[in-house]
Amino acid sequence: MSASYELHGDVAVITLNNPPVNGLGYDTRKGITDGLERAQDDLAVRAIVITGAGKAFSGGADIREFGSPKAVQEPNLLSVIKMVENCDKPVVAAIHSVCMGGGLELALGCHYRVAAPGTQVALPEVKIGLVPGAGGTQRLPRVIGVENALNMIVSGDAVKSELLASIPGQKLFDRLIEGDLLAGALAFAREVADQRPLPRVRDLKAEHPQGPGYFQFARNTVKAMARHFPAPAKCVDCVEAATTQRFDEGLAFEREQFLNLMLTPECAALRHAFFAERAAGKIPDVPEDTPTREIRKVAVIGAGTMGGGITMNFLNAGIPVVILEMKQEALDRGVGVMRQNYESQIKKGKLKQDKYEQRMALLSTTLSYDDIRDADLVIEAVFEDIGVKEQVFRKLDEVMKPGAILASNTSTLDLNKIASFTKRPADVIGMHFFSPANVMKLLEVIRGEKTGKDVLATVMKLAKVIKKTAVVSGVCDGFIGNRMIEQYSRQAGFLLEEGCTPEQVDKAIERFGFAMGPFRMGDLAGNDVGWYIRKRRYIEKPHMRYSKTADLLCEMGRFGQKTGAGWYDYKPGKRDAIASPVVVEMIEKHRAELGITPRKISDEEIVERLVFALVNEGARILEEGIALRASDIDMVYLTGYGFPLFRGGPMRYADTVGLFNVVQSMKRFAKNPHDDAQFWQPAALLARLAAEGKTFN
Repeated sequence: MSASYELHGDVAVITLNNPPVNGLGYDTRKGITDGLERAQDDLAVRAIVITGAGKAFSGGADIREFGSPKAVQEPNLLSVIKMVENCDKPVVAAIHSVCMGGGLELALGCHYRVAAPGTQVALPEVKIGLVPGAGGTQRLPRVIGVENALNMIVSGDAVKSELLASIPGQKLFDRLIEGDLLAGALAFAREVADQRPLPRVRDLKAEHPQGPGYFQFARNTVKAMARHFPAPAKCVDCVEAATTQRFDEGLAFEREQFLNLMLTPECAALRHAFFAERAAGKIPDVPEDTPTREIRKVAVIGAGTMGGGITMNFLNAGIPVVILEMKQEALDRGVGVMRQNYESQIKKGKLKQDKYEQRMALLSTTLSYDDIRDADLVIEAVFEDIGVKEQVFRKLDEVMKPGAILASNTSTLDLNKIASFTKRPADVIGMHFFSPANVMKLLEVIRGEKTGKDVLATVMKLAKVIKKTAVVSGVCDGFIGNRMIEQYSRQAGFLLEEGCTPEQVDKAIERFGFAMGPFRMGDLAGNDVGWYIRKRRYIEKPHMRYSKTADLLCEMGRFGQKTGAGWYDYKPGKRDAIASPVVVEMIEKHRAELGITPRKISDEEIVERLVFALVNEGARILEEGIALRASDIDMVYLTGYGFPLFRGGPMRYADTVGLFNVVQSMKRFAKNPHDDAQFWQPAALLARLAAEGKTFN
């Protein structure tokens, strides 16, 4: 049983014990109801305390049961809460550490609640496309007020217990208990043991003085902020029902919305992303108990945009960093940019001055390799050229202490070759951060042929410390993300040659849900970066065809925002992309030289060619074992490339469309004389799954 029962004199204690977060799976729910029955039948018991073992009261539903019959098997959570609420002896929730989702709903069903300071309290269901389903939208407004409750429910974000306890008139917590929570809860339970009638949250009123006007304002606000997601607006509807309907009617309305949302594609996509993020950290041949190396100090080679952003991640996590550069001016410039980034956060109220000073105190700079030799991890973030990387890694091999991890931030180069520049290839790994590195969640972790399992386990663990979503990739040109984006970018170029403008392509894919289209993305990243890679491709892969429009653009010196001109024009100091007649003229001239008569291309074709290019290359990456699972590819694109979250990632989207339909579209594209027919041959894995009526995930 995942819940224990103990007597402490005249108080029964039911302890949830289902690691890691005391998820409310079937066995736990059954343990609670069995414990309640036992306490009810024992005449010596005057009160009951429900608490959680370990590092949580309860994190809510047990995700291991999602989609299984056990998830809804009686007693379900609604039944458990009803039993708690109807108990004729006072039930006290002793809350600590984590109290989220169904865990908070269970606590709200108790007659009293005491909490330890620092407890993280949340109803995060909206983050997986749902409304709370066991009374959260009905009870929380009754104890902390309608506006406070709605803000928590719509955002899904956690709030500290002491902040909630400070709300005037709140009835969420009866007491905050410093020190021993159980001892305090037992004492409180004895204080209230004989008080009658027993207080129930359901009997309180939920009201808002502006009524319908407030809820319409809230509805308009959440629809504007989350237009692709139905759940936030439904949260508003449910909280409004708490103020306009009788409790049981509101509860039934909430349950109806919960069940309806479960069937939406947006909810399915968010749940897919939720599980994909957890799956990405599991590496079949690297057990969770693999020993890891201690990372107490980090060195970063290069103080440019990437080096500075990488450094900030570690400073934010409280890990000292030393940055190495070849020239003092470069160091000063890099540190200056970091200071500007932090000062911007201070101005926006996102960072306090003392925290800023603490972080900068962890930073040191040097022009000498001798000053980094004691670092536990060194990350090179120098120019993307194999010759430059060789110089750096030969020097690191010479100076770094035994056991230090040698990481490269390379985005495309052969990690095995980089590892061969050292006498310790087992210590070499790729840590590919995405720009801006202090903001983007994705970290591609590149596993070389000889990368040690303990090195891989250490970096995966470290990724959590610096709040990154780590995805493991094998070694190939471009790894997962950049190898796929190359095909996406090639299609974007072919679309220009066939009749599109950069603006048309960008708008079509942005309407699909991408944060930014391929041409705006190129201008932001720097078109010269892609130009440099293509020059290498022309030598290494002469058979691969590219549109020449991107090269012509770079020959005009239009590298993007940094030069004030790229695919678009930019006004000084502004990031707004303005359609450029010069670029349109260049494209039209090039198109005429190729003898192509422009045609009208639909937004549907634009989206399919760009997205299915990702899918086909993703399938090849899976075939080759570069990615461990399709959901890993989805995580790369959701967290690193702006793929729309409500669609779940490229591989998930292909599953939704149907792989048979994806293959039919590819066959159609292969007949286009101006496209790359060879590329549009479906990957063997994709063709097989489509023929068998199966999916990637």
